[in-house]
Amino acid sequence: MATGELEGRKALVTGSATGLGRSIAIRLAERGADVIINCTRSVEDAEETVAACNAAGAQAQLVTGDVSSEEGCRKLADAAAQWGKLDILVNNAGITRHARDHSDLDALSRQDFMDTYAVNVAGPFLMMQACRDLMVTAHKESGRASAVLNVSSIAGVTGIGSSVAYAATKGALNTMTLSLARALAPAIRVNAVCPGFIGTRWFKDRMDEEQYERMEQGVRKSVPLHVASGPDDIADSAIFFLTDSSRHVTGETLLVDAGMHLGYAPLSAR
Repeated sequence: MATGELEGRKALVTGSATGLGRSIAIRLAERGADVIINCTRSVEDAEETVAACNAAGAQAQLVTGDVSSEEGCRKLADAAAQWGKLDILVNNAGITRHARDHSDLDALSRQDFMDTYAVNVAGPFLMMQACRDLMVTAHKESGRASAVLNVSSIAGVTGIGSSVAYAATKGALNTMTLSLARALAPAIRVNAVCPGFIGTRWFKDRMDEEQYERMEQGVRKSVPLHVASGPDDIADSAIFFLTDSSRHVTGETLLVDAGMHLGYAPLSAR
């Protein structure tokens, strides 16, 4: 439901063709923000996200670009420069190399680590570097700190996840959130959200329907809240960091994982 609380604000969401990025972009649009949608390859999906944001009343556009490169990040920042400012940056783009047996050290190569770090760690840094001046301008015009949200993962807190490389990148992103929250204040707030399981193509593209359903049921049984989160569930929490409700919050890392980090809770605890 549209609220208009972000009317006049300008936002950029990386990796927003599908999944959590799409859900966050649509929520921003519903609240009145104009949004730049980003992808590297999923153009058709990204165009659907643009259409959904426009239908919510926002001015949305698609800008393709790879956040692992300075050129790609500059392309995105140049698109935002048409507004003369940027109020909101969501660093959602991310990749992994699937190697769930963390004891199998041969499952990952040096290049796997470098590729994953390039998108998951260097990408958010390069985006903040490219967009900093626009976000400072927004702060000067409004007197309100601009907002950066880094989409991290429970993997960065617990060391679990799709691979050692992925978990390591998310741990690094959490640390960078702290460093830049301190360094970029008071003009820019920097926070992170750490989802647990999210039912997106991240998993579905690697499994048949029966395998995915078994995994989702396993998640429901194992987490304390006995739910399997979808993109909208995480986006509802993430949006807090992008509105004035969190105007005095920076350097925070919020776990949105249905209690996964707490360990198993029996069904009788319901």
